[in-house]
Amino acid sequence: MHTALKITAFAAALAASFGTAYGVGSSFDPVVDGASSASHVTSHAKGAAGGGTEGEGGGAPVAGGLQVSENGYTFDLTTPRVTVGQRADLRFTVRDDAGRAVTDYRPEHGRELHLVLASNDLVTYRHLHPVRAADGTWATPVELPRAGGYRVLADFVPAAGGGDGVTLGADLAVAGDYEPLEPPAPSRTATVDGYEVRLTGVLRPGAAGELGLTVSRDGRPVTDLEPHLGAYGHLVVLRSGDLAQLHVHPNGAPGDGATRPGPRVSFTATAPSAGTYRLFLDFRHGGKVRTAAFTVRAEAPRDAEGAPADGARTEGHGH
Repeated sequence: MHTALKITAFAAALAASFGTAYGVGSSFDPVVDGASSASHVTSHAKGAAGGGTEGEGGGAPVAGGLQVSENGYTFDLTTPRVTVGQRADLRFTVRDDAGRAVTDYRPEHGRELHLVLASNDLVTYRHLHPVRAADGTWATPVELPRAGGYRVLADFVPAAGGGDGVTLGADLAVAGDYEPLEPPAPSRTATVDGYEVRLTGVLRPGAAGELGLTVSRDGRPVTDLEPHLGAYGHLVVLRSGDLAQLHVHPNGAPGDGATRPGPRVSFTATAPSAGTYRLFLDFRHGGKVRTAAFTVRAEAPRDAEGAPADGARTEGHGH
């Protein structure tokens, strides 16, 4: 482990350039921290609509949040730095191409906007639901336990235009005593608050695949999961290195006559490249939302001689 370093707000801002949940009122989400546990998950059901990484054959974008401006919208983060361990209001505005604050959104998964906050090493994670003022300013309280660089990702669907979703990202610096940590090791089992969640399925570069997550408690399957953000689970997948957010679809929905409330929840996801990814799953049971997290590798299929199979996509960010 490296010796702890003292980082000023300026140094933290530099750390962020190189490169946990508080809501307002009833919008509290899980807090995920700790280097010793690779057991937390969440995956977003929307990616960037344009300019993001595209899938095999130039299809729909499957990763977003790499740009602060895209598709005529800009993520104006007016709180670019905070202090470790101190509660602060994180404020931002989404602006259109004329610089006006956006105030009209199409709700997705019960919210006008979803905000993801993650440290560059993917050890600290928050899924936030900020509150918007009438003038278009968004705000949410945060209190982060570790100094260093973070990425803030705003996912929303503007009411104007064709209804495409947009994912924008900006850097956040957290000043304080900085102790670098290694990203969590690969794991397919997560334990949180007495629940065990097992991950099945694989991420493939440029190819859609199913990810299944099975929830149990005290060795017994949980068959009465409660709806959360329009599904029986909400998954966010971030790529290690640049924290790009993947495009993820939940398979089924509560009340559709076919989807059971557990123990298994499934999603369809496509990795934009080979590399390491961090998965965060929110699930609700007993009136409380919990988060389980996993680290997985996305690798292209190989032929009998160990070479990439025909059509397998391996270029891009391989971490």
